[in-house]
Amino acid sequence: MKTGGCRYGTHRVIEPQGVLPQPARILNNDMSEIWDNELLIDVIRLNVDSASFHQIKNKLIAQGHTDIEKAFGEHALELTNRTGKHKNEDTGSGGMLIGRVAAIGPNFEMKDKIQVGDKIATLVSLSLTPLKISKIKKVLLDKDQVEIEGKAILFSSGIYAKLPDDMDENLALSVLDVAGAPAQVERLVKPGDTVVILGANGKSGVLCNKVAKERAGIAGKVIGIVRNPNYIPTCKATGCDEVILAQATDAITIQREVSRLTDGKMADVVINVVNIEDTELPSIMAARDRGLVYFFSMATSFTKAALGAEGIGADVDMILGNGYARNHAAVSIDVLRRNPDLMQLFQERYID
Repeated sequence: MKTGGCRYGTHRVIEPQGVLPQPARILNNDMSEIWDNELLIDVIRLNVDSASFHQIKNKLIAQGHTDIEKAFGEHALELTNRTGKHKNEDTGSGGMLIGRVAAIGPNFEMKDKIQVGDKIATLVSLSLTPLKISKIKKVLLDKDQVEIEGKAILFSSGIYAKLPDDMDENLALSVLDVAGAPAQVERLVKPGDTVVILGANGKSGVLCNKVAKERAGIAGKVIGIVRNPNYIPTCKATGCDEVILAQATDAITIQREVSRLTDGKMADVVINVVNIEDTELPSIMAARDRGLVYFFSMATSFTKAALGAEGIGADVDMILGNGYARNHAAVSIDVLRRNPDLMQLFQERYID
């Protein structure tokens, strides 16, 4: 067993030297021998970040591939063989994984008690996780997931969650992948707030709907924005008081409709959980003066948000989504357990 590794994983960085694993282009994914401060995982399934998954899928379609499942698997193999991790080279995002603990280095900093054989979900991005895929078993195009045989490394600074015994592993993976969003909503929304959620029908969105409504209460209002009228019942069932039908890129329609539903006051908090580009200004224009805009989407451009707000004279506070919040895994799992309707929705969507 190797010794002297950095708790942040810089000992696995091949190129360029001197950076942390996330911005690195190439990591060492040799699993034959681990460092004494690493956790080795036998990987079961990858949950690719939604923005990344759809970008890769659309890129493969544009390249003329007809068997997208096969092409996606080949892309994942090529990418990890070449770079040592599954980091989308266009979006910069990754995802997360579930697997069984294979080995624990004696100097690994254990956050929660685990042992070899336990099934865990990593709560850090695949964009910084050394990953070696030996076999693609199945690509789940409707769930943004890939079943594989392979191994991965979690560094000492990394966080993880032991999968609950009373919950299907694929359901738990789907929830934990976006756990940062509802945890941040719990922090940001206050009683009586008006909250706008772009992407209210998605995996992050339905969790955010529920938490936002719980926090805003009867005196507050939750407004969901979706593009498809078929999504309205789900949004209403998970906490939205009102639903706006609009493309998430349509700033003028969104601004007009939020103004109509709030008597011109606009939103106190805007939550962006969509997986497409060019939604920065629609989010900003939905907020009131000195309102708060939270960008959880990995498709968000800091440049577009900052310059866009400046360009229209919008004085809003903007937060770039951090996938980690203290106890975020427990918060999200608890939301499901407390809400049978939400649990049923996730079971229908994400259990094979």
